[in-house]
Amino acid sequence: MSPHSIQATRPNQIILDSIAEGVFTVDLDFRVTSFNRAAEKITGLDRRQAMGKLCREVFRTSVCDKGCLLAQVMATGQAIVNRPVEILGRDDRRIPVNVNAAMLKNSNGELIGGVETFRDLTTEHRLRQALQRQPAFDDIVSKNEKMQRIFDILPRIAESGSTVLIQGASGTGKELVARAIHHHSPQRKGPFVAVNCGALPDTLCESELFGYKAGAFTDARKDKPGRFARAENGTIFLDEIGDISPVVQSRLLRVLEDRVYEPLGSTRCVPTNARIITATHRDLGARVEDGRFRQDLFFRINVIRIHLPPLSARREDIPLLVDRFIEHFNQIRPGKVGGISSDALAALMAYHWPGNVRELKNAIEQAVVLCPTGRIELHHLPDQILPEPNLGLPAVGLTLREIEKRAIELALQRNGNRRVATARELGIDKNTLRRKIKRLGITVPA
Repeated sequence: MSPHSIQATRPNQIILDSIAEGVFTVDLDFRVTSFNRAAEKITGLDRRQAMGKLCREVFRTSVCDKGCLLAQVMATGQAIVNRPVEILGRDDRRIPVNVNAAMLKNSNGELIGGVETFRDLTTEHRLRQALQRQPAFDDIVSKNEKMQRIFDILPRIAESGSTVLIQGASGTGKELVARAIHHHSPQRKGPFVAVNCGALPDTLCESELFGYKAGAFTDARKDKPGRFARAENGTIFLDEIGDISPVVQSRLLRVLEDRVYEPLGSTRCVPTNARIITATHRDLGARVEDGRFRQDLFFRINVIRIHLPPLSARREDIPLLVDRFIEHFNQIRPGKVGGISSDALAALMAYHWPGNVRELKNAIEQAVVLCPTGRIELHHLPDQILPEPNLGLPAVGLTLREIEKRAIELALQRNGNRRVATARELGIDKNTLRRKIKRLGITVPA
């Protein structure tokens, strides 16, 4: 054996293989002389592929080209401790690792190479990312996977300045999303002006949006600015855009195309820089096919589309929303509600929520009023949420497993034990429902 090289003997290799961290050694030419089992597992490389190769050919770390750690150690004599780097494993997979490097000497104290240990940080990185993914974005809270994906893209959508169409059933929080986009947009210092187009008759919708000049119609004694004027340098949110008349659709199309509008009774175009966000609970594609909504306007507002799932498809958010609403009402009403009982939470989890998050908020508000102190119990909830007597929930506390089981049983009964319809209501795949039925021991009549 050369005095300037080292080979792991079999006893040494057995010891190296018993170490949980990856370990490898190099000679003075930086060629790999030993490679333990943990190193094989982390990198996905067989030791026979690594032995004798230059270490930079084996690991291809993020610092190999600019500052080899082992070269630094051999040059300075100073060990390196806990240095985070990335290595490229098999199939060029990036693996985050924590590295320690030191000199390797023989029994005479002569430098014969270097040794490096490394620990795979992949699991820690995933856990950290999971912890960093907050279940809230502004005033919107959710642990649901679809909502989390929306949270991920909202900052980029907000910064883009593009027109946004938010689709979802009534009560799903479309205005909250619109406000969140505004708060994170370049227009955040400007006003946010919300207009419920569905609540305005045609004769008022135009004047509310675009304003009017004095004398435009009877009783128009002075100029009145519209919502677009009030939204200057900010954002205008047009809720229920699917309900506006063809006349208003035509006027709105011009605003989107030319960024100008004409107040009623005016002959002069007024420019606008307000960002437009629209929302609807209707299927605009179907309304275009039926001729009730202009196709060119649909294309103009459908630049970026966000679809909000109903509460029945994100039941895992119900406990989170309940806590948020209890905290909210505790701050604005006398008394302090200390939480919610398992029975009441189980009823909320089992209910089908046609009114979505808005209905849940109203239900908690009633419960807080009827329960000024202590915990919210089943009898504090609105009647429509209470289970039917023959489907009643037991009066004892339930575990989360029991709550999930009861929610699925009630959904099956509401849908006549049809699994596809039940899965659709619960917002899960039919195969997921099948696995849950089996895991929870639910009996489904033929």
